[in-house]
Amino acid sequence: MGTAARLGNMRSDLVAASVKIFAGALLMLNAAGYVTKVATATGSFGIGRAEARADNSAGANGAITVSWCGGVFRFANSSAGDMITNARAGKLCTIVDDQTVAKTDGTATRSRAGIVDAVEANGVWVRFDEAVTRAT
Repeated sequence: MGTAARLGNMRSDLVAASVKIFAGALLMLNAAGYVTKVATATGSFGIGRAEARADNSAGANGAITVSWCGGVFRFANSSAGDMITNARAGKLCTIVDDQTVAKTDGTATRSRAGIVDAVEANGVWVRFDEAVTRAT
């Protein structure tokens, strides 16, 4: 028997207090290390997509877990001056809400989502890699 490992992109982690997460939503890891729904805030960063609904709206930090997946997922593009173009490929984007990403940090009010992988008419493909997003 070898050392335990987490293989692939599937995870299950503790949910922050007073949070309801919807399946398919963009997720963040907050400063305390709990998975949370996204919000316009700083100090957190995108980790991936919720694979299931998780309702901890009446619970304390860590009362339940949520299944989530890292990787590359398509989310809605912001608008006007915050719209992401192909020129941002390979660069950071930021979180607007649980389904939208933007080019800028909204004057230091938004957290990092991940790295822009590609842009198309239907949205922005974002690569979620916690180590890269934290380091960038």
